[in-house]
Amino acid sequence: MPVEMGIWRIDGESPRRLTPGTLPTEKMLEEYLSEDPSLLGVGLLVIGRQVRTPHGKYIDLLAIDADGNVHVLELKRDRTPRDVVAQILDYGAWVTTLTRDDVLAIANEHLKDPFETAYAETFEAPPPDDVNTEQRLTIVATDLDPGSERIVSYLSSFGVPIDVAFFAFIEDEGRRYLARSWLISGEASGASPTSRKTSKKAEWNGKDWFVSFGDGLGRSWEDGRRYGFVSAGGDVWYSRTLRSLPVGARVFVHIPGSGYVAVGQTLKEAEPYATATVLVDGGWVPLSEQDLHANYVHGDPEEDISDDRAEYVVPVRWIHAVPRPDAYWEKGMFANQNSACKLRQEFTLDRLVRHFDLDNAS
Repeated sequence: MPVEMGIWRIDGESPRRLTPGTLPTEKMLEEYLSEDPSLLGVGLLVIGRQVRTPHGKYIDLLAIDADGNVHVLELKRDRTPRDVVAQILDYGAWVTTLTRDDVLAIANEHLKDPFETAYAETFEAPPPDDVNTEQRLTIVATDLDPGSERIVSYLSSFGVPIDVAFFAFIEDEGRRYLARSWLISGEASGASPTSRKTSKKAEWNGKDWFVSFGDGLGRSWEDGRRYGFVSAGGDVWYSRTLRSLPVGARVFVHIPGSGYVAVGQTLKEAEPYATATVLVDGGWVPLSEQDLHANYVHGDPEEDISDDRAEYVVPVRWIHAVPRPDAYWEKGMFANQNSACKLRQEFTLDRLVRHFDLDNAS
């Protein structure tokens, strides 16, 4: 049945229904959503407006959520039920073909700031590696006839990620209000857009890695900078990814809460701290015998060195390494809770290469 929204103002003990008004233009509603997509009740960043498709049509609004899923927002604009539903399905089919680079190109053309910066401003986190693995289609309407509602409900029951957001324009003694409701209850807030996922990660260049160095957590960055190593441990969860670093990898070292402090090349595979060696003055020496700021021991030092809590060490030849106070960071750059992972994000790599002057490094 058609969705109808009513709002009442309580005057004393007598509720008085407010008079529905007429939104001056749907263009104005598009403006509102472009400026503040939170009107939909979903955390979104608008990355495109009037986005042209290869078929000569224009998507009203294209947005992305905190999980990297792309949302197609299409205003009804007094079209027939079949027209508006067929149009948004056509748009959705095209959006599924967009690669990560395609999405970022659209975003960077529309946004004032680089995509990564705008994403971090909106969601307080860098964008995920996977972008556009899922999509959501939303028809934005001030009213919808029963036929359109039946079509949308039918498609949704078969897993098509489609819904309708209704907006009502209310006037009350010179004040104007927007009210919103959804056709399919619960789908708009948190439901998975679609169960079919296609991996669309940023391509990896095959050599660059991110390393998180937990300075002050039983280890010291000044030790790592002086003797040429990165390390992680205290639990197998922390050391596991560090132990996956291959020899010859280029690593960018990040200190949580500070930023990037170094870039270098790994020289050996990871070893437990008790047997680890580092390169000093052209020779390999035991790390445990050096003058260190931290002890790199978790739990009982008499336990077997293969204990899951052991600190693991990877020796590195530094290309550039700076003290923690000189760490480099820009909003939108990549950071991860893993001790090591592949560094794919082009935004971060471009800035690190420029910051560390790697184009001119020997």
